[in-house]
Amino acid sequence: MFDFPAPVPPEEVLCLDDPQSGLSGVIVIHSTALGPAAGGCRFHRYASDADAVADALRLAEGMSYKNALAGLPLGGGKAVIRMPDAPFDRAALFRAFGRAVASLGGRYVTAEDVGTSVADMQCVADSTRHVAGLPAAPGAPGGDPSPWTALGVLRSMEVAVERHLGASLADVTVAVQGLGHVGFALCELLHDAGARLFVAEPRIEVAAEAARRFGARVMESDELLEASAEVFAPCALGGVINAASVRRLGASVVCGAANNQLATPAEGDALLARGILYAPDYVVNAGGIINVAAEHLGWSVDEARARVEATGARLAAVLDHAAAERIAPHRAADRLARAAIARAHRQRVLAA
Repeated sequence: MFDFPAPVPPEEVLCLDDPQSGLSGVIVIHSTALGPAAGGCRFHRYASDADAVADALRLAEGMSYKNALAGLPLGGGKAVIRMPDAPFDRAALFRAFGRAVASLGGRYVTAEDVGTSVADMQCVADSTRHVAGLPAAPGAPGGDPSPWTALGVLRSMEVAVERHLGASLADVTVAVQGLGHVGFALCELLHDAGARLFVAEPRIEVAAEAARRFGARVMESDELLEASAEVFAPCALGGVINAASVRRLGASVVCGAANNQLATPAEGDALLARGILYAPDYVVNAGGIINVAAEHLGWSVDEARARVEATGARLAAVLDHAAAERIAPHRAADRLARAAIARAHRQRVLAA
């Protein structure tokens, strides 16, 4: 198999700076080999511009790989906006962001991500048509992509638990870190599947609601790592699997919705050495971008659902490749994604 050189450099980095609205951040177009770069807009309080850019670069690369392995005719990109410290007009900020997206002429399609909402995307749509995650028309994909992400993670978790533990979700306890839109939706699906739940969430009222509705045991995030749960599901921000947490992790399977769960690739190798199955994040959390693609490309809800339901099968293919090549699953996923991007790049060059 041809391996596309790693790391794949980004095609374009657009700095965002509009003092009047408070917009400050970056759009990274990582690859358009498979189609327009697609990826959400993250709105977060970063310590520095450098931190925001670093996050955007890594997230955009992950989107290229996610879209490639999901079989979508889309490349990868990401927008990161720094949350202003001073008071600001949110609608004006996102309209300014929309103008920046419009300036790229369709090379980047944005949508929701951490910190953004359907309402924010409606403001973006005032300035550009290259946006998804808008309110869904009857019988059409659209709206909040979180439930679709959660469904894909559930299907992946079913595969991981069956392959690694010979069990079903009804037989295991899942430790869910982060009860945002995706994490809470995942808890609901896991509860319906019969899984027992441990949860960690800094918002006391949200954690209490999970305890009331799902019978979840509420823990601190630090405690959750060492909990006696078969599955650890990171559903907050990235980097939670680092050198220290790998040593402390009590679970046998890591499968969650967060992007960039591994602090570095070395942590994926360390999980393998400990006998812990890591389900690569950008494989299992592709449900949201599949819904975005369906909205943007005009697919039906049924087609979108079928593609999300197939997330577990795509994870199984990655795990099969990892076993055959005797490499960690995250390295198998990277290899397969880069090969798909390389093939598309070669075909585009030959057609030019």
